[in-house]
Amino acid sequence: MEKPTNSTTLARTKSDQLVETLAAAFKSPTQSDQAPGTSDSGGTLSRKSSRRLMMAASPGRSSGGSKNTHIRKSRSAQMKLDLEELSSGAALSRASSASLGLSFSFTGFTVPPDEIADSKPFSDDDIPEDIEAGTHKPKFQTEPTLPIYLKFTDVTYKVIIKGMTTSEERDILSGISGAVNPGEVLALMGPSGSGKTTLLNLLGGRLNQSSVGGSITYNDQPYSKFLKSRIGFVTQDDVLFPHLTVKETLTYAARLRLPKTLTKQQKEKRAIDVIYELGLERCQDTMIGGSFVRGVSGGERKRVCIGNEIIINPSLLFLDEPTSGLDSTTALRTVQTLQDIAEAGKTVITTIHQPSSRLFHKFDKLILLGKGSLLYFGKASEAIVYFSSIGCSPLIAMNPAEFLLDLANGNINDISVPSELEDKVQMENSEAETRNGKPPPAVVHEYLVEAYESRVAENEKKKLMTPLPLDEELKLKVSSSKRQWGASWWQQYCILFCRGIKERRHDYFSWLRITQVLSTAIILGLLWWQSDSKSPKGRQDQAGLLFFIAVFWGFFPVFTAIFTFPQERAMLSKERAADMYRLSAYFLARTTSDLPLDLILPVLFLLVVYFMAGLRGLGLAIGATLMDLKRATTLASVTVMTFMLAGGYFVKKVPVFISWIRHISFNYHTYKLLLKVQYQDIMPPVNGITTDSGLKEVGALVAMIFGYRLLAYLSLRRMKLHSGA
Repeated sequence: MEKPTNSTTLARTKSDQLVETLAAAFKSPTQSDQAPGTSDSGGTLSRKSSRRLMMAASPGRSSGGSKNTHIRKSRSAQMKLDLEELSSGAALSRASSASLGLSFSFTGFTVPPDEIADSKPFSDDDIPEDIEAGTHKPKFQTEPTLPIYLKFTDVTYKVIIKGMTTSEERDILSGISGAVNPGEVLALMGPSGSGKTTLLNLLGGRLNQSSVGGSITYNDQPYSKFLKSRIGFVTQDDVLFPHLTVKETLTYAARLRLPKTLTKQQKEKRAIDVIYELGLERCQDTMIGGSFVRGVSGGERKRVCIGNEIIINPSLLFLDEPTSGLDSTTALRTVQTLQDIAEAGKTVITTIHQPSSRLFHKFDKLILLGKGSLLYFGKASEAIVYFSSIGCSPLIAMNPAEFLLDLANGNINDISVPSELEDKVQMENSEAETRNGKPPPAVVHEYLVEAYESRVAENEKKKLMTPLPLDEELKLKVSSSKRQWGASWWQQYCILFCRGIKERRHDYFSWLRITQVLSTAIILGLLWWQSDSKSPKGRQDQAGLLFFIAVFWGFFPVFTAIFTFPQERAMLSKERAADMYRLSAYFLARTTSDLPLDLILPVLFLLVVYFMAGLRGLGLAIGATLMDLKRATTLASVTVMTFMLAGGYFVKKVPVFISWIRHISFNYHTYKLLLKVQYQDIMPPVNGITTDSGLKEVGALVAMIFGYRLLAYLSLRRMKLHSGA
């Protein structure tokens, strides 16, 4: 039945007022005395009345009256959102629009339901007891949030696969279009290899844009560096430091990522707030844990990863399979957390592999991918209806997500297909026909792609072409190319230095490492017990001891340092992609935070090898250059063995064409210094090596300390991180 004209006018008037109020609230977040609701008379509703309005709009919340007197609530309004958040600058969310009977889309606003005129008057009985008693769970991020509307049209992505002689260009994504608004949760579904993670990385600005086709806009603007500070990205793997507690992890993230305008105490308070928002207060002093360290549970670890991102109050939150590896209850709680985050005006996009039926019904929008092509985009609640309209419906009762994934895979054993598709296969006399007479997966995939393009795609693209009704200031704000650092360079260095010492102190002073060093020292002391340095034979024995010391404290730190950057590559990539700190601050903090820990064991072993503490730079250079433990260990073994053989103890006369190796060998210069310290009063050469003032050797070792570290830093700069240099 056609809607009355006055209802349409009322809907557009209220919708326009909501958008205008949102823009005004974002510009002036301090104006929170009244919530930006509107009454039927055009006046402003108070905060309490606005809250009552939303409670009355939810079925089952009132004290009496028939169900027909309630406002028909859409799926996107299931989470109750206080209109107070709009007054503080939150985005136009699903709850705020649907609670007034409105629905936002790119083509305009739909009229309110007819039942809104029949809704019963509001009373204090409509307010839940938890709100009245002040025990209502606090909302996520009530401070102002920059609303970001994400649209993408005809997105394509290609990669070049290089072979031995030829290279092949492969399409990963082709013609993907869609949109998601603040207050909505968009799920990306599809079988393995369908391009879900690739699309997520593209939308999050984590892939090279030169290989991307189509259009991706944020408030109708292209991607810019400013968005790095407004985007939260939760990777599929839980990339966290195992020896830090939950509280320490979130506190360091807050100190690095929150704006400079906040004090240290304010940043730490924000970390505590996130802990309570995510329900992590019981495990806040528990270590994260890892493969060899017992820590928090899998669900708690995933919530810590989410907390690392929402701590900056992001406008966009991307998550790559956040429920992977979790049980059904924990997965449901995680998705519920995402709904709460979206309710606060955030735009949430997540990939999901095989959700349960309860999880599936919690998503607002859905994108179904198959072999890199778009099979469906729209409301998640209407996906089954759409596929039924094209002749594909389940023959048995099944989970909607399983039904959609079976379709995307071309598995139609328990799914009916249109007769036209079966007739087409029979007419073409396809040899790939299955045993049951069903069309093969390739034919099903082609049919689904063609059906979507012919029935839905063009209309959706027209909607995406409609400009957003946003203030120009909001559009231009996201186009800024200026990076926003949360801390100065010196603050970044200090924070990373403290974090590095806290994280690695457990490894450096483990009983295994201490036992290794002390047992080696005791064995050496027993073997060279009271050796005589006056006789030539005694001096020869002691020269062997000194050479072993030089080799031992060369091998030990080199192979320890090899694991430095490869083990932290995932963490470095994640944090640099979010612009948490400058690479130079990280590198200097990483190397200097190891120095105090590196000095203690060598000093206990033998004070004379103090200079060896800086020789671990070679390991840093090798590890940073290769970023692969297996290759780095192999190269380090060959390098250190070559340095040891050219160190002057095994071979006295090295051929001229290869004698240059000893000058870049730390074993050679350290061995000469040890001989200098032990036999400085003996004029003849010891073991064929002459000892002079030692300044040349000291200078060579100092040059190696800085030279190898410079090589490591340059290698990190060359490494293709997602965030770039």
